[in-house]
Amino acid sequence: MGSCLCKDQDSRTEERTQNGSAVQSAPVHIPTGDCRECHTSEENCGFSQRFRSSATVDRLVLETLSVIGSMVENEQEPPPAMLRLHSIADREDGWIQVVSSMVHVIPMNDPLGPAVITLLLDDCPLPTKESVVRLSNMLSLSAAVSHRGRVSPTEQRNVCVVLGCLAEKLAGPSSIAILTPGTLDYLIANLNENINPSVILFSLIALEKFAQTSENKVTIKKRLKAEVKNPLTSLETWVGCEHFVKRQVGFCAQWCLDNLFLIEGRKFSYECVDTTGINVMLNTKDVSEYLKISPDGLEARCDAYSFESVRCTFQVDEGVWYYETQVITPGVMQIGWATKDSTFLNHEGYGIGDDAFSVAYDGCRRLIWHDAHNRAQGQSAWKAGDILGCLLDLTVPEAIFYLNGEALAPCTDVFGIARSGFFAAASFMSFQQCRFNFGATPYRFPPKDRNFQSFNMHATLDPADKVVLPRHVRLEELRKLSVREDSCSLCFDRRASVRLEPCGHQGFCSSCCTQLSEVPHGAGHQLLPLFQITLRDTVPYRISQDCQDYGNIFHSRKNSIKSE
Repeated sequence: MGSCLCKDQDSRTEERTQNGSAVQSAPVHIPTGDCRECHTSEENCGFSQRFRSSATVDRLVLETLSVIGSMVENEQEPPPAMLRLHSIADREDGWIQVVSSMVHVIPMNDPLGPAVITLLLDDCPLPTKESVVRLSNMLSLSAAVSHRGRVSPTEQRNVCVVLGCLAEKLAGPSSIAILTPGTLDYLIANLNENINPSVILFSLIALEKFAQTSENKVTIKKRLKAEVKNPLTSLETWVGCEHFVKRQVGFCAQWCLDNLFLIEGRKFSYECVDTTGINVMLNTKDVSEYLKISPDGLEARCDAYSFESVRCTFQVDEGVWYYETQVITPGVMQIGWATKDSTFLNHEGYGIGDDAFSVAYDGCRRLIWHDAHNRAQGQSAWKAGDILGCLLDLTVPEAIFYLNGEALAPCTDVFGIARSGFFAAASFMSFQQCRFNFGATPYRFPPKDRNFQSFNMHATLDPADKVVLPRHVRLEELRKLSVREDSCSLCFDRRASVRLEPCGHQGFCSSCCTQLSEVPHGAGHQLLPLFQITLRDTVPYRISQDCQDYGNIFHSRKNSIKSE
């Protein structure tokens, strides 16, 4: 009874290093009955006033957090603690208890903390609108709560993660109901440079999720415009910051200004970046809308609840090649090599290293992945600022990963099927980010035991291919395209000149038809199985919201041509 929602793990305070990682200082004396983080009596602690956490639910949440990092199989059964939480959350009171416990006990310094909150909320039954309104009333958020909460950043961060998850999970009327004037004031007040960067980061992400509902987006834009100075413009200057949490804030602020909360007269970031010396980028035409790519095409971030993947623009078929990535967030990412035959299923959790045509290293769980099987490694878990080197030697052949210059065991399994057509590639769990170096700048830990080539020295990119357009600009460009009546229904560029046998389906060009891994089949030759096709590197868009939008534009244009 009377448990305070500020961190109650032990009587220690957190200090932050320059790169944003947490270290523990010496124990400090806290008077009995006081909050262990804000040193305020429990009667005066705002969070304690609103929640009374159950020790059992707290324990189940922490148990789930402790085992989630050891879950390595895609088809693995959820841990018993998660199943119990699911059962508890089946009732309205239980759902609110689970949410309040996550806010209470998830620590700041666990790299999987925010992702586990989203996993638990996604696994729990969908709450009713009444439950959401009740939670909103219990939180009773406001600008004043933001100010008082600066002494308890862990719980504030967790509240923002919960808000973002609910905003996305309950898009529509329920999302509008959560974004009360007080909640909006709270999130905007959190965009203050003097607040803990993690709180700022997840307040930004929550605003982004709320903006997925159009009415909320209009409301947020009006609220930002009413500020004396839009706070996102100040936070955007943190792009590239050496403090890695601030760097994430800068990345997300810039992305929001380019894609959601536009400011009249502000140039888009892609118009300001110099890509003169960059000859290889992440392939924005081979990625879903859920992965955010920096304007220079070298940094990627995932804030979705799916496992998003991306490949680079340059393919290698022979020789020895090397590239590096800087770890910005220390959570689950699978970084390595994939071929044009690799298949990624973002919503099922399959990415780089989860098929026979790719290999990857996950430094959070310390595993090398190939064909959905893993090998444990002895290195320490990676942390923000670490450098992962990826070497591909097609003369041996073998792939070697290096963490800060220390080599891991060579990988050879992938070459039993794939001997050419490799791309640098990566997959990202929620809230993860890293930056790629394909040779445009000097490498930090180049291998010394063999000669290698860098992508940037051998690749070329047309100026148009170096432009990373915001999504709304890209869709507007697509709307302007003139599509011929006989265009290929996949690439929309070439003429549909091929008929598939024996099914007889048409509508494909000679290039796209060679890349189909499945063809329409079944009674009546239904076209639905086409959406199971994996599109390859020459196709502008993988099956994603982008592809659906592209298809809608095509069919709309096609119908207008007929009417003309």
